[in-house]
Amino acid sequence: MMKNRDIVVVGIQAWDIEIGSNCKNIASEFAKHNRVLYVNPPLDRATLKRETDSEKVQKRIRIKNGDSPDLVKVSDNLWNLYPKSMTESINWIPVHSLFKMLNKRNSRMFARDIQSAMDALGFEDVLLFNDSSMFLGLHLKEFLKPQRYTYYMRDNLIKVPYWQRHGERLEPKIIKKADTVVNNSTLYTEYGLEHNPNSFMVGQGCDVSLFNDEENTIQIPSEFDAIPKPILGYVGYLTSMRLDLDLLEFMAQAKKDWSLVLVGPEDEDFRNSKLHELDNVFFLGRKDASELPAYVKGFDIAMNPQVVNDWTIGNYPRKIDEYLAMGKPTLATRTKAMEMFQDHVYLAGSKEEYVALAEQALSENSKELIQARIAFAKSHTWENNVKAIYEAIKKSA
Repeated sequence: MMKNRDIVVVGIQAWDIEIGSNCKNIASEFAKHNRVLYVNPPLDRATLKRETDSEKVQKRIRIKNGDSPDLVKVSDNLWNLYPKSMTESINWIPVHSLFKMLNKRNSRMFARDIQSAMDALGFEDVLLFNDSSMFLGLHLKEFLKPQRYTYYMRDNLIKVPYWQRHGERLEPKIIKKADTVVNNSTLYTEYGLEHNPNSFMVGQGCDVSLFNDEENTIQIPSEFDAIPKPILGYVGYLTSMRLDLDLLEFMAQAKKDWSLVLVGPEDEDFRNSKLHELDNVFFLGRKDASELPAYVKGFDIAMNPQVVNDWTIGNYPRKIDEYLAMGKPTLATRTKAMEMFQDHVYLAGSKEEYVALAEQALSENSKELIQARIAFAKSHTWENNVKAIYEAIKKSA
């Protein structure tokens, strides 16, 4: 446990992001025992041009002009900084040497705003925690001179087109500069170890309180009344970038007495897929997040039929914790990130193995297995995740 420290958190997600954020959860946990400055990414020129009329951009314009405060207190120990400086949009530049020069300039302006906020708050001997900001974060160690610099990897960003062009060169550099590298999967830990011996697997936090049904109070939606059992289900965005359409079609055709229930909005590939022609596949559409536990309760087996690609192979699937928190037999694709779940999740490496493991899961479910799944999911708290981060920082000191 670290207490009474000053921690600066930078990343690629702003505090006012609409979706959930690992970085925000970690910062909030840090703030239980330390003073924390959470720094939003700065406004860049391309976003200003593209989203001028949005309230988010207008808010940042007001801050830049001095009409609204740049430093906002979120809670007793937590402040949020909106950098006043606007950075240039340089990712399109094909010449790496020119990109590096302009990126350092952007980083210098960004660091100046952070230093100003640190001075206003009286922050000293700071711990700097960087969530995946590989461009702006590259020079923060030299500009801010933190006592310890931690780089956090939780996505394979260098395989995403935006980050790939320059990130494949720059991310190894920032990993080398960091005092500590922390990761939420074994794949990223191994990648970090290629460039820094202080690369640690710290797992992932997850708030599964919404998926607590130990009092049996969650009601299965009436839509399930007309769906034959056994039901194998998935909740989440139905996109071919993450999910294996061929696998789902294979399972539905191989086991016509099983029902596949898919809950969530569809991308174009799913909307045009053969799945819509199969009688035992049911699309229930988009649901509010608060309703999802009820739909998971309706499943006999919960699935994450993930396709394996550069984007998904190392991703920590938070929905697995949510499935397990409901005690559900859970079936997923075998990847590096899933190795930590292998004692509680059925991991398949082929279409045929998916079917065989689903049969096994249906036949051997028990109260003991249900309770073990729930207990395992409950262990993945943000508190435990941050404790692991603290331990990694101490080990690399």
